[in-house]
Amino acid sequence: MRQVSSMPRLVLLSVLGMPLAGCASFGGGALMASSAPADLSGPAASAIAGDMVTKLAEQVGPGSGTIILKPDGTLFGQALETSLKSWGYAVATDQKTKGEKTIPLAYVVESYNGQVLARLSAGSVELGRAYAATASGASPASPLSVMQRG
Repeated sequence: MRQVSSMPRLVLLSVLGMPLAGCASFGGGALMASSAPADLSGPAASAIAGDMVTKLAEQVGPGSGTIILKPDGTLFGQALETSLKSWGYAVATDQKTKGEKTIPLAYVVESYNGQVLARLSAGSVELGRAYAATASGASPASPLSVMQRG
């Protein structure tokens, strides 16, 4: 009988489980602190942020409100803000907005077994995906996980 490596299965289960963990941590509309590894290269951070914002725009519509973001000062946080703006979103880094539709956004980016796991939580949508990251960029290493809450 052929033995199959459990690594791809573990990564897939981790990515699929990320949105479920977000139910407890990102709910309630409060602005959450975000985090990303400081050792993620600029090109990898930009590639991951660009891909995740593209997928976010597919779920909530491009430029459909003001994104409320509490960045962590990492390259990923900067790349995410830049990518959001390039998609037409207004981005506020504090909670003070007047009369506009707001979308609180939080992210978690973690390194795990040579891959980077990324999750965005924006209002009622949670997105998660694993990436193969190098110093020169990143590419998706798993399908996109999407969870929408009522």
